Amino acid sequence: MKIVSFNVNGIRSALSKGLKDWFIEQNPDILCLQEIKLSETELVEPIFLELGYHCYWYPAQKKGYSGVAIISRTAPDNITFGMNIEKYDNEGRVIVADYQHFSLLCAYFPSGTTGDERQSVKMSFLDDIYTFIDQKIKSGTGNLIICGDVNICHTEIDIHNPKSNAKTSGFLPEERAWVTKFLDTGMIDTFRHFNSDPHNYTWWSYRAGARPKNLGWRIDYFFSTGQMIDLLMDAKIHADVFMSDHCPISLELKI
Repeated sequence: MKIVSFNVNGIRSALSKGLKDWFIEQNPDILCLQEIKLSETELVEPIFLELGYHCYWYPAQKKGYSGVAIISRTAPDNITFGMNIEKYDNEGRVIVADYQHFSLLCAYFPSGTTGDERQSVKMSFLDDIYTFIDQKIKSGTGNLIICGDVNICHTEIDIHNPKSNAKTSGFLPEERAWVTKFLDTGMIDTFRHFNSDPHNYTWWSYRAGARPKNLGWRIDYFFSTGQMIDLLMDAKIHADVFMSDHCPISLELKI
């Protein structure tokens, strides 16, 4: 089974840059999207329906902003929209699909780059999604995958210039400590499970020619619960895909 996660920075924009053809080529079982930036999802849904997929959209209330989606070849047993916390749910941050053998949580974590107010929202979200995931696991969901744009680089090898970004949102000590705490519960950073090399990034600024120079950040992840370790086959970063300021990531499972 292959699952792909991609912050498309606007799904219509990504489709205009070749998303459909790449999607057909990759042939994933599930596609998780972040920043769909589209409320009128009926404008793009036929593209995926014609390919035989089920679509579950969770746009933000604010037009042209945020939003997540799960596009799945097999219909899940259950879909949960949001965390039942209004301030995040209004922004379309989290969607969960429950399948026979595992559950999949697709999330778009807030960014704190626009100032103290949004950084405060981000830190509150980190606490609340930690609790949300913990409750999901305690309810009996042993096989859980979390994917999406976390907007945090965990370690120094996940960012091109750790020293100059030490006080930058996305690499703050308290944000990095949250990822460490999360992994210490037994979660697996699946990419790092297979690859410990530096200079593997998933996001690049549009400024200063960052992408051609590979001046990036690894802020998109697939996490899994520890008990899934024997089901993990491969995790990749598709840095050669140019449809967004992010690139897609994928996870292959023995399911």
